[in-house]
Amino acid sequence: MEEANQTVVSEFIFQGLCASKELQILLLLPFSTLYVMTVVGNLFVVILIIIDHHLHSPMYFLLANLSFVDFCLSSVNTPKLTIDLLKENKTISFGGCMSQILCVHFFGGSESVLLVTMAYDRYVAICRPLHYSSIMDRQKCIWLVVISWIVGFVHAISQMLLILDLPFCGPRVIDSFFCDIPLVMKLACMNTDTLEILINADSGMLATSCFTLLLISYTYILLTVQHRSKDGSSKALSTCTSHIIVVLLFFGPIIFIYLWPVNITWVDKFLAVFYTVITPLLNPAIYTLRNKDIKNAIKKLTNHM
Repeated sequence: MEEANQTVVSEFIFQGLCASKELQILLLLPFSTLYVMTVVGNLFVVILIIIDHHLHSPMYFLLANLSFVDFCLSSVNTPKLTIDLLKENKTISFGGCMSQILCVHFFGGSESVLLVTMAYDRYVAICRPLHYSSIMDRQKCIWLVVISWIVGFVHAISQMLLILDLPFCGPRVIDSFFCDIPLVMKLACMNTDTLEILINADSGMLATSCFTLLLISYTYILLTVQHRSKDGSSKALSTCTSHIIVVLLFFGPIIFIYLWPVNITWVDKFLAVFYTVITPLLNPAIYTLRNKDIKNAIKKLTNHM
């Protein structure tokens, strides 16, 4: 016991995306560019929705919050990933590692619930249009966003409490570019099989329950759209298609990482990159490219400049 206490791990070492130094240097520019585009894209959507009064509706209020969450989620891992591409020793302190885990699950959990909220907004708008303004009032929208943040926080804290007191006294190499719970648990100096089931059940339950609610919502919406006029159904279908693409891009990797029984390192790394780096960039692109109101707001903004 005394010997274990003397070798307590104070930092972890990342193996990174790949072993090749040349490839890491080649990846530096793409990842730097992706991060800058993610920050600019998401913050631009937030600012555009704030300054254009035509976009002061529940749907765009929720979209602004989604863009802000994506900006935060991307900022947790991507800057360190980019800097580490230049480093020989990719280390992170124990506190830094725990902070990464907390933030990824906080923002990831918040986004999961926020996407369900956006689906509920579309359901009310398309299936109950005459009652939309009374159901989705300003106060309710704010509460729905607050609830998404609370759920994300509770989810993150519950994950942290399960792993914070684990003893780490032996190996400290993580075969990834960021701290994730399944990878960190492998380094604990005790059997974590039961704990792993609890943690995967927690993350898996949140992801699958949100994904199931989303599938039900959009199925109901699309069935309702079929009975509407051609113009209305076309616009509703376009909006829902954007939402569904975002949902699939976000939940696909999460469900695979936490519920797939077989772990393949390169697949997990690819999905982690997709989930933390690519998806936050694609979300604003998908919404702006397919949304007429956003495009009109951008045109007005450029005309005034």
